[in-house]
Amino acid sequence: MTFSDLGLSPALIEACGFTDPTPIQRGAIPPVLEGRDVLGIAKTGSGKTAGYVLPILQRLQAAQISDHREPVVLVLVPTRELADQVSHVVKKYLASLGASLRCCAVFGGVSINPQMQALGKVDFLVATPGRLLDLVRKNAVRLSSVRTLVLDEADKMLNLGFKEEIDQILALLPQGEARQTLLFSATASPELTSQLRDPVVVEIIEEEQERQLIRQMAFAVSEERKGPLLRYLIKHGDLQQVLVFVSSTLAADRVLNKLSKNGISAAVIHSKVSQGARRESLAGFKSGETRVLVATDLLSRGIDIQELPCVINYELPRSPKDYIHRIGRTGRADSPGDAISLITPDERHHFKIIQKKMGERVELIESAEVNLQGY
Repeated sequence: MTFSDLGLSPALIEACGFTDPTPIQRGAIPPVLEGRDVLGIAKTGSGKTAGYVLPILQRLQAAQISDHREPVVLVLVPTRELADQVSHVVKKYLASLGASLRCCAVFGGVSINPQMQALGKVDFLVATPGRLLDLVRKNAVRLSSVRTLVLDEADKMLNLGFKEEIDQILALLPQGEARQTLLFSATASPELTSQLRDPVVVEIIEEEQERQLIRQMAFAVSEERKGPLLRYLIKHGDLQQVLVFVSSTLAADRVLNKLSKNGISAAVIHSKVSQGARRESLAGFKSGETRVLVATDLLSRGIDIQELPCVINYELPRSPKDYIHRIGRTGRADSPGDAISLITPDERHHFKIIQKKMGERVELIESAEVNLQGY
């Protein structure tokens, strides 16, 4: 099956630069073009963003609505990084098409004034919920013209952390048949379909071969040996591009400090780091200039790092779903990758729960015999 078979225009196919659609794109693009509500569930890195952006852009062009001053498409995302990434994809396609449609991304952590000015005319708005509501309260944007709503990383957007903000935003949007709603997620949740009207559900189940691209390992380690073991794995294994996940901003800063003191080039991304510094850290890591990127779960959702060879869970996440999102940063684009977890005695029970939820067993390797002197 080709993109042409899915109903996309030749100009849009040429603009996207792809040859063969991925499974989620094959399932999602036709119903999105038809104006149906869609729930798309597929692993991270499966092409979900293009799966909704391409048909939405075709519908926008066909409707000839570029002289609207208010957004007609709203994409809600949980993080600044994902907002940046989605808007970059949209703008790339718009530039290739030579379309007059305008896309804007708004998120916290930066000055609100330039974003208010950019909203003077926008067709396609990508936003984090908190900043969007700030802009609504300042009368910088109205949402009454939105005809297509997308929740990217929908399971995260509908949990308790975002639910109040999402409910406020939904109340400002057109209701019923006046609005098409598209939810995309790497993991399924019961509450997802409750937001949709007679949805087309597209769920792509990973083949065993795809799951095997991620080699999971776990080391049993005491709390005091965890830092030295992390540095041992990086240095002894000559790991050159490692994404290290921790559970708090305090832990992230502490791990960064220890890595730097031991001669390992590292950077950090978490909610207390400015947006400019976060962009710089991510760019340095993607280019290979920075060897290790230490992050909270901000980077477990939707961020595209091609052919990332290794993810290390320095601390386990609270949710098994977040564990799946974390390790999904590696083993992508047919390139194998390693997902390593450092498990303290206090975390063993939680790790068993994670394995049960995944339906996979990960062997726990005892690290007590590893000589960590000098690390």
